[in-house]
Amino acid sequence: MSKWKHSFNNFLNLFLQSHCPLCQRPTSGEFCPYCTKQLKNCQHKNPAALWQQPLPVFGWGTYGGTVKRAIAMMKYENQPQIARPLGQWLGEAWLLSNLSKCNPQPLVVPIPLHPHKQKTRGYNQAGLIAESFCQTTGLKLQLNGLKRVQETKAQFGLSVSEREANLAEAFAIGQELHRHRRNIPILLVDDIYTTGATTRSAIKILNRDGISVLGLAAVTTAVKDKYLKSVNSHNTD
Repeated sequence: MSKWKHSFNNFLNLFLQSHCPLCQRPTSGEFCPYCTKQLKNCQHKNPAALWQQPLPVFGWGTYGGTVKRAIAMMKYENQPQIARPLGQWLGEAWLLSNLSKCNPQPLVVPIPLHPHKQKTRGYNQAGLIAESFCQTTGLKLQLNGLKRVQETKAQFGLSVSEREANLAEAFAIGQELHRHRRNIPILLVDDIYTTGATTRSAIKILNRDGISVLGLAAVTTAVKDKYLKSVNSHNTD
């Protein structure tokens, strides 16, 4: 290759690169290699540690550090592209777990935003994560399986009981899900799992319509490490 052509290709590659939203380094992907490494350091050793009744939760990582910042940027700083790698990593972890061998395979339904909030934000981050998750796992996606019918106030700062009351009748079954085959369970997808109030409200509505729920797959879980360790210890006894 001639020197001028090599230089032109280097210039073209630099021009085509975007910037990492977390550190502003040039990158050809959503994140630069350094930030990707920092994000993956937040991954749970056992994503299925919380997969137990009454609310089975599969969580890719711990809600904190770099991944907490990435999720905040995705939701509040118009960075929807961040959802793609997060959904992919969640999907890869799912495929490596025994849960991927479920029979029948679940239908994936993201936790929805209220239409007003989604219009303001421009997208539903849980929907984007679910799309990437399904592209990775091969599971079927029902993007509008649930709809948010009440515009609830922010959950941050509310007690567990206040969160439950805030979300009591927040959801309804989407039109397309009314035709859902009842022998196929639903796998809910969201960005963060905290107290479970949002998930329980969604499950209540689905169960009321005769639809079973396998559990929740979340990118992160805001559960204390001590609790996770105790669960892991119990599961290996």
